[in-house]
Amino acid sequence: MRVSNWGKVTSGLFVCVLAGCGGGHGGGSGYGGGSTNPAPTVSFSQPGAAAAINFGQATTLTWTSAYTTSCTATTSTAAGGAFTGTQMTSGSATVVPTAAGSYTYTLSCTGTGGTKSASASLTVTPNVLNALAPAAGTAIASVGSTLDPTNGDQNPYGLVVAPATAGLITKGDLVVCNFNNASTTANPGGVQGTGTTIIGLHPAAGSKPYPIAQSPDLLGCNALTMLPDDSISASAWSAAQNPNPLVSASGVVGTPFSSDTFAGPWGEAYVAATATQPAAIYVSNAPGGTTNAGGTIDRITLDANNAQTAFTEILTGICSGGVAGSVFGPAGLTYDPASDTLYVVATSSNSVIALAGVSSIPKDGVVVNGQCAGATTPTPVPTFSGPSMASAKVVAHGAPLSTPLSAALLKNGDLVVGNADIGVTTASTTTNLLIEVSPVLPGAFVGQLQIDTGTPGAIFGIAATVDAAGNQIIYFNNDNNTAVMQLGPVTSSAGGPGGY
Repeated sequence: MRVSNWGKVTSGLFVCVLAGCGGGHGGGSGYGGGSTNPAPTVSFSQPGAAAAINFGQATTLTWTSAYTTSCTATTSTAAGGAFTGTQMTSGSATVVPTAAGSYTYTLSCTGTGGTKSASASLTVTPNVLNALAPAAGTAIASVGSTLDPTNGDQNPYGLVVAPATAGLITKGDLVVCNFNNASTTANPGGVQGTGTTIIGLHPAAGSKPYPIAQSPDLLGCNALTMLPDDSISASAWSAAQNPNPLVSASGVVGTPFSSDTFAGPWGEAYVAATATQPAAIYVSNAPGGTTNAGGTIDRITLDANNAQTAFTEILTGICSGGVAGSVFGPAGLTYDPASDTLYVVATSSNSVIALAGVSSIPKDGVVVNGQCAGATTPTPVPTFSGPSMASAKVVAHGAPLSTPLSAALLKNGDLVVGNADIGVTTASTTTNLLIEVSPVLPGAFVGQLQIDTGTPGAIFGIAATVDAAGNQIIYFNNDNNTAVMQLGPVTSSAGGPGGY
């Protein structure tokens, strides 16, 4: 009986194996019926729907695929950036479009189950300067005069937007220092490098300047940066002693950095503290006189109370020299916190230099080679040596830069740079330019805008911000009308203290 039962079971198993279980209509998933390979899938997670960037920016393409063994990329046109050829089955790539327009990025992935494609679209809008140009419906308007109301100082150089409300200053105010003293019969434009004042303007058309500070320690004030408490660090190029004063929000001029060694301070940038680095002020130096290689950049490290804890010269050898009114040197210091990069405008070589990871550059970490040694202006494109030479890179060089002096960071990560036009005497379509520089785009220059058709060499300090609606606004000092000008949406003055 047991043998018979076992035989039945064995026989049943044998039949099942031969015939195939499951009714015979499941199609290919069992033994002897063939096999079906899963179809591949591919999709982009970046950029998302309706993605857009400004010309001069980079974007990241990110994709995933499944059941694939190879992928090939194509771009609708070459101007969309380099995304072609063999790619990983899942990964990312950075593309830098070289023109405004609409682009499609396609990835075709193949596996044993076939081929599948996916696409991502990107719109590249015109550069910021073109979008703000008067032809685009935006005005270049005067915010207000920068003439000091107490002593008539003029020729506005330094310009910064106040980060907070404190003392005499309201958040968003425009803080300006004057490079020249008042006009006289003998000197209608004042004497270069003898201004001693800082004034403020509320950011509305028709504002009137209000005095913030006046002191011999501000002699030849040319550049400003502001700390979170509205303290003002000022470069006083002509001051014999204490040439980098710190002015409180209430206008008291102090000299906490008097033990530091400066030589013709010519640029300022404040860097806020992060979890890994303390706050700092960066100061560039442009010693005057016969053209030389004495230009430097210093770092003043600060504690939580804004007291100095260290002083470090991080860069040496950049070409500097000249006299008040035609100074060559490292200027226009601009900091990008997204990459810990300090940008330096090199006036003599018509260049913009990027110092990446600037907070980690040690003493004399970057040396600029061969500048000014027997050369006349313009000097050669900078090259670098020193233990941190890899941190330094020239991101823009040559025309349309013409002895550039000032710069500011735009909301898209580009820089706006202003030319000083030193030595240029005839107005033309290439004088008094603002120039948009992309730190990531090959060729760097993505736009330019002439903002004054008068006497060349009128544009000095630049500051950039965004309004409550997210619109880009650029402020700049214009010596041709001794005023702060605004490029972008303009509001009218509402009356009140200081010109509101």
